[in-house]
Amino acid sequence: MVASVPTPTALAIGADHAGVAVKSALIEALTAAGHGVTDCGTDGPASVDYPDFAQAVSEQVTSGRAGLGVLVCGTGIGMCIAANRHPGIRAAVLHSTTEARLTRAHNDANIACFGARLTGIEVILDSLRVFLETPYEGGRHDRRLRKLSAADAALTQSEPAP
Repeated sequence: MVASVPTPTALAIGADHAGVAVKSALIEALTAAGHGVTDCGTDGPASVDYPDFAQAVSEQVTSGRAGLGVLVCGTGIGMCIAANRHPGIRAAVLHSTTEARLTRAHNDANIACFGARLTGIEVILDSLRVFLETPYEGGRHDRRLRKLSAADAALTQSEPAP
């Protein structure tokens, strides 16, 4: 469970209507483990748009107010797609502890996405624990992350000003 995470981290968490129950369980486990958690919503079963919550969590992470983020929707896929549209975000849908370990170690992922309709709560809790415990390895992976950062910068520069 998440309770064994050694170093408390500031986390941002969000969910759409399909993920609200899982989000609540995660907040309970994370706060019990000593993590600071910013709840970016939603809080009920009424239909909402997942990109709004992915944006809120992504902004918390890219601003440095949160070290890592967690997003939950029905499949995890929509949240992941929406979060990855933000420069500096490396979100991944997780279904196992192996994916959680590798996405942190090799990709320095900063947002974990989960599918409430596809993955059981115990697997989600275990995967989140591993995601939080695993450091980025650096080394050979740095070159790839520099390419992602360069792509983010190019996209940001090519976007017209509002």
